Formats: sequence, structure tokens, C-alpha cells
Amino acid sequence: MEELIAFFEEIGPVWSALLATTFTWLLTALGASVVFFFKKLNRGFFDGMLGFTGGVMIAASFWSLLAPAISMSEGEGFMKVVPSAVGFVLGATFIFGLDQILPHLHLNFKESESEGVSTDWRRSTLLILAITLHNIPEGLAVGVMFGGAALGMPEASIGGAIALSIGLGIQNFPEGMAVSFPIRRNGASRFKSFWYGQLSAIVEPVFGVLGALAVLFFEPILPYALAFAAGAMIYVVVEEVIPETQRDKYTDVATLGFIAGFTIMMMLDVGLGG
Repeated sequence: MEELIAFFEEIGPVWSALLATTFTWLLTALGASVVFFFKKLNRGFFDGMLGFTGGVMIAASFWSLLAPAISMSEGEGFMKVVPSAVGFVLGATFIFGLDQILPHLHLNFKESESEGVSTDWRRSTLLILAITLHNIPEGLAVGVMFGGAALGMPEASIGGAIALSIGLGIQNFPEGMAVSFPIRRNGASRFKSFWYGQLSAIVEPVFGVLGALAVLFFEPILPYALAFAAGAMIYVVVEEVIPETQRDKYTDVATLGFIAGFTIMMMLDVGLGG
């Protein structure tokens, strides 16, 4: 682990963010590649994995993003939490705005339940856009963490950024399956299903680099940026991930998956980022 931290310190925050988010993208692709070996995905397993995704994202939002943002803010009492509160609300509002504009369809929802502006795009395209929307705050979170670590902020360590990348990468694996299998069921070839499944995470490296650059150029925004990523991720979990797990008989499995995801992300952050 020490060698890995030293490596990221040497290459700098922008390259670190690019490599880390490429790793999370590749795990999405690995998940999407499962479609080459199986034709169907058990619904109980699927809902459990979605729950796991939500647990990782919620734990990362607090342990990796909100807690450091509050800790590094100046002032006492209410003033200390103001930057985090403002960033948190802005992050949620940002995803809310995209949610209203970008046509997309949540997993396990009927095509008539698509959101965003009205369109005649196919179901597979709407599914891809939904997961793409989901991945924007994840890329931002990793980039902002590496940017903060480069500024010497003890609350935003490289170890914490690595832990965040590992946790988000793990939960990206089921996300890849979540896109590729529905597209396969709609009649697409295995390769096309895989291609679109991995494509949904291509935004992570882009927003990872943008997040790192933003913090490096505007150091005072770091607590706002961390909280922004947290607000965006929690909005995605509450508005998208949790509802998707509650539409069949496997709600208990999804809840246990959530607990497992939260626990693993908490342990990664405290163990590697402390």
C-alpha cells in the first residue's frame, strides 16, 4: 500500500485521478463482460447487487467526502458546517437538474416511466443514460479527493482517495451487468450489450480529471467540492438506486446488500484513509 501511495504522489493528482477512474471504468467493463457467459441474471442477485451499490455510495458520501469537508472547514458551530451544507445542496441540485433534462430510464422500470424530456429514443439508450448520470458524481468524487490530497490537506489523503476508488470500482461491477443484461434481453448481440454496458462509465475518467483540476486551480472550493460530490451521490441513491430495488419480492436481499456495501466502504475508508 505504501508503494501505491508513493506512486500516486509521484505522478500527481490529475494523472492519479485519471488512472483511478480508469480503474473504476474497467471494473464496469468487467461487469458488463459477464453477458458473454450468461443469458439471464437472477433477479434476487441483481437487486442485492443494486443494494450493495447504494450502500457503497452512501458510506463513501459520508466517510470519504462529507466528514473530511466538515473537518477542513474553518469556524465553529454552524459556520463550520456551512461550506459542506452549501456544497451538498448544490451537488444534489446539479443531479436534479440533469435528471429533469436528460432522457433516461431507471433499471426495473417500464419504458412508459422514463424521465427527462420526452423522446423516442430506444429503451437501451435510456438505460445507458441513466447509469451514465449515476457515474458523474463518482468520477467527481475521486478527482476531488486526489486534488485535495495534492494540496496537503490531511482530511483528503491519497490513501482515502485510493479507498474511495476501490469502493466505487467494486460497486461499478454490478452496474456494468445492470446495463448489459437488459440490453441483451432487448435483442442486442452479446458484444453490443457489453459495449454499451462499459460505455456507461466512460464519463468517470472525464469528471475525475475535471474534479482534480477544479480543486487545484481553486483551492478554497475543496470543502464545497467534496460535499458537492456527496450530495450528488446521495441524490442518485435515494432517487434512483433504492427505488430500483423495491419493485420485486427481493427487498430484504437488497437491504442486506446495502448493509454489506456500506460496511465494506466504511472499512476501506477508515482502514486505508485513516
